[in-house]
Amino acid sequence: MSVPQPRNDPRARMGAIAFALAGILFVIYEAAAPRLDQTTLEGAESWTSAGWSIAHLAAIVGLILIPLGYGALRGHLEGTRNEKTAFTAATIGYIGSALTISYYGAEVYGLKAIGQRAVEDGDATMTEVGDAFRYDPTAMSVFAIGLILIAIAAVLAAVAVWRSGTLNKWSGVPLAALLVTMLPQYFLPHTGRIAWGALVTVAALWLAAEMWKAAKAPVQELENA
Repeated sequence: MSVPQPRNDPRARMGAIAFALAGILFVIYEAAAPRLDQTTLEGAESWTSAGWSIAHLAAIVGLILIPLGYGALRGHLEGTRNEKTAFTAATIGYIGSALTISYYGAEVYGLKAIGQRAVEDGDATMTEVGDAFRYDPTAMSVFAIGLILIAIAAVLAAVAVWRSGTLNKWSGVPLAALLVTMLPQYFLPHTGRIAWGALVTVAALWLAAEMWKAAKAPVQELENA
């Protein structure tokens, strides 16, 4: 009778790091961004602040790291019946994040330029230009599709985790549930959005911890997953 040998899986470790960093970046995004009345000069000035830039850049990097984590999960499950599910999650996640990031790029760069001009001219009506591209039907459609794909990818990743046999089966569920609610959380008050970001951090850190432990999962256990 062979004794299962522990393995050293660097892909699982990289996934753990990706999920942990993404979780931290999401709470930074929600906490750092000023949430003022964006039809006023004060709101326009907030678009030029360091907090606004830091917050949205944190969201961009976080959205890059999450599908990277799914890719690491696929690598960890390579050769098992769950590899395909994790691969699909990573692929859909990459596409969803790319579409969503295009909108965040406009938020961090475009609104900054508009805010600077509004403050220089003392003209609060320039915030209407920001709303014109933020709520443009094409922009909103791309953003919504991206968020839907992010949600689908998170659910698929949770399914792969549930069936993995090397990770706590519940460890992917909280992150998936929170990413499914990413769209409606934009309508919460600032404190609610910070709370949502904090929950994402906790959920991502749990999955990261499970991925880190799974890096030393017995080879025989993984092969049977």
